[in-house]
Amino acid sequence: QVQLVESGGGLVQPGGSLRLSCVASGTIFSRYNVAWFRQAPGKEREWVATITNGYTTNYAESVKGRFTISRNNARNTVYLQMNSLKPEDTAIYSCGLGASWGKGTLVTVSA
Repeated sequence: QVQLVESGGGLVQPGGSLRLSCVASGTIFSRYNVAWFRQAPGKEREWVATITNGYTTNYAESVKGRFTISRNNARNTVYLQMNSLKPEDTAIYSCGLGASWGKGTLVTVSA
């Protein structure tokens, strides 16, 4: 059974940075694409970024140039480096692998 555990969220001021981590277990991690999604209060979940098993990356327009997704297959971990954070980035961030999801980690951007 695949398990995904996110960490790294918190409260940050506008313009600040955070790095999120997503650790996977129960699967051959290196074979899979992994994505980050986010859900803001009162809004639908939206896709943020994907990294393929071949290390190709794609980003939503709203985060392009500010966020960077990366992976370390030896550690079964995907990261999301978030820079120049804005209040509208406030959301619960979750990672997805196949049909599995983590519970998420809360990011709050506020002065």
